[in-house]
Amino acid sequence: MPETTTYILNHFSLIRFKDNYFGLSITERQTFHENFLRDLRKSATAIQVYQVFPTHTGVDFLVWSSQPLNQTRDAAHFFERLACATTPYRHLIELVHTLWGYTKPSQYTRSGSTQEIDPFAFERKPYLVIYPFTKTTEWYQLSQESRQGLMNGHIKIGKQFPKIHQLLLYSFGLQDQEFVVVYEMDDLTQFSDLVYALRDTDVRRYTLRDNPLFTAIYHPAEETLALWA
Repeated sequence: MPETTTYILNHFSLIRFKDNYFGLSITERQTFHENFLRDLRKSATAIQVYQVFPTHTGVDFLVWSSQPLNQTRDAAHFFERLACATTPYRHLIELVHTLWGYTKPSQYTRSGSTQEIDPFAFERKPYLVIYPFTKTTEWYQLSQESRQGLMNGHIKIGKQFPKIHQLLLYSFGLQDQEFVVVYEMDDLTQFSDLVYALRDTDVRRYTLRDNPLFTAIYHPAEETLALWA
């Protein structure tokens, strides 16, 4: 990895509450919330907690963790800290699914985009959509010039929706998918319009898989967990 490039690991834990949680008193639930958030915040540079249910069955909330990778062991240390932060509460919560990867400069754009998500921003948009993404073998057999041409049309459509921000994470060899695609937006209907428009591009034929898809709603972490207080 080039020394001048800062890589950022982004990890999404999709979690549901177990029946044991709903057997707790209100006071016990609030104590769990406080302790859980305290431990989570020790595990990564940035932690966000989003509401998922009822946009998706089987998942109540997600934890978005962001950690810069400055040394080769930084990823391992993050995973160790996250395991330690969640293990004491496994009798109350179940980790349903994880999606994670790291940022790196895009080969299709020469400069950073104003629509790129900053994982460490203090303010967050109301909605978050994430999903795994894998391209077909045929895509990688195209020439770089051909792929660039196809992506130019894809990028052009994205720029028509300037209020929708994106974060592309690379997962090659790390999880079942090749990428994790993350979007932040103020308006879900605009995002649906963007996805519909992208369906018409030629690059779509090279999509092998882009599900499961999770839509989440942002609140400050304490407010998110308080939905289940």
